[in-house]
Amino acid sequence: MKSDAIKKGVLHAPLRSLLKATGLTDEEIKRPFIGVCNSGNEVVPGHIHLDKISQAVKDGIRIAGGTPIEFRTIGVCDGIAMGHEGMRYSLVSREIIADSIEIMAMAHGFDGIVLIPNCDKIIPGMMMAALRLNLPSILISGGPMLAGNCPGIGVVDYISVCEAVGKFSSGEMTESQIEQLEEYACPTCGSCSGMFTANSMNCISEALGISLPYNGTIPAVSSMRIRLAKKAGMRIMDLVNNAIKIRDIITLKSFENAIAVDMAIGASTNTVLHLPAIASEAGINLTLETFDGISKKVPNLCRISPAGSHHMEDLDRAGGIPAVIKELYEAGLMNADQVNVMGQSIKQIAEGAKNLDASVIRKIDNPYTKEGGIAVLKGNLAPDGSVVKQSAVASGIMVHKGPARVFDGEEKCLSAVLEGKIKKGDVVVIRYEGPKGGPGMREMLAVTSAISGKGLGEYVVLLTDGRFSGGTRGACIGHISPEAALGGPIACIEDGDIIEVNIPERKLNVHLSDQEISRRLSKIKHPEKELTGVLSRYRMLVTSASTGAILRNKI
Repeated sequence: MKSDAIKKGVLHAPLRSLLKATGLTDEEIKRPFIGVCNSGNEVVPGHIHLDKISQAVKDGIRIAGGTPIEFRTIGVCDGIAMGHEGMRYSLVSREIIADSIEIMAMAHGFDGIVLIPNCDKIIPGMMMAALRLNLPSILISGGPMLAGNCPGIGVVDYISVCEAVGKFSSGEMTESQIEQLEEYACPTCGSCSGMFTANSMNCISEALGISLPYNGTIPAVSSMRIRLAKKAGMRIMDLVNNAIKIRDIITLKSFENAIAVDMAIGASTNTVLHLPAIASEAGINLTLETFDGISKKVPNLCRISPAGSHHMEDLDRAGGIPAVIKELYEAGLMNADQVNVMGQSIKQIAEGAKNLDASVIRKIDNPYTKEGGIAVLKGNLAPDGSVVKQSAVASGIMVHKGPARVFDGEEKCLSAVLEGKIKKGDVVVIRYEGPKGGPGMREMLAVTSAISGKGLGEYVVLLTDGRFSGGTRGACIGHISPEAALGGPIACIEDGDIIEVNIPERKLNVHLSDQEISRRLSKIKHPEKELTGVLSRYRMLVTSASTGAILRNKI
């Protein structure tokens, strides 16, 4: 066992004495040590209940003959961090989470590890650590929140409150109505109830193979979630006893399966940021072209909030991700022999699944669109690419040409939207919000929600070198690369420049010649922010969004 390095033989008697100081018995010390990484805290609604999940995992490990050893990692709530300086720290936390898990696992000789995340950056950060460490590993999330039901409005969620802010500024809602809405929008613990980034990553984890079936959709408040956690604890012991490491399971074909499900369910654009970062830890290169190639083959089968009226509990009742996999498998769109941590192949998962509601998970021959939920656009405004959640874009603005309204930073743009300065037909440009320029690549949910709340979602395009929440809907194109801070063309756009977007043809261009772009860029002095602490170090090391915003190992 790997843990023998800290517990076996006379030389390690001092180490065993410290282990016994924690209350461990000789019998427990002889068993495999399983790290249980719990990201629970009292800030994040998706994590407030994770102690119960962790306890269930530990029970499962003990049932199967292992010794669970719990430790913690940080977790940021993107919803609470949204719209202020705190959002600069969200993506940064992904790398810190991965590093902290590596440190704990290597320092303490764990034989296997169970990862318990539930929200945006925590899930990919934990997956990155798993692939980096290459131990027997399983991910078990805390599950999605239930949707709310507000009197006089109906089914609501977190995004309903975000968009209400725009409606308030337009006089469509009163402050008392918003206060009522906020009472009902987030009624339980769990990751926010739509196909936002957290639930997107938890669903994708099933297709990737690192989690058990239904990990992505069983509600946080269900006893089935507790039982799933116990199964995860028991199963990790099988992996340890048979020396099955996570890279024995996850390959390039696994990532292709994950992307196929990503496109079918209309997942968050942040998946295009996280999956390459996770893959890089295993030496696998995922490019934007990989995503777009799969998107052109895999149809969009689900429209979960914000793209539609369904929520995660509806997807769970319809058969969950196994039912989505079934539709894709039967159409020959999955790598059928790839297995998950349970030892089940995609073929076996598909054959055991049922699509119980074709209004939630459409049949493969009746998709919402023939292409997947995400599209990658390129052109002279985004030479290295950009990303849009096309499944959440109104048909009337899939192709658009309009004048640029340019803002250096999110706050200036949000003020303009709320003050009614953005008009139908405008192409809003927010720059210097990329991984390096932000730094931290903030999400623009406050702006996109205000635009939707103002009734402009079908008439305005938003472009940024930052990124968007999985809760964003509308023609919102992010991850524009190279970013402004690296001298990308977005840095030279001026108010009134005509920008043309063609999502079906994957094009994003500004009506400027190459010579004019070069001339303007040569005269630009990029703003420099005085930074200290983690943001300063992050800015030095972070790479482009087009490669997953991973950190360089060398300066």
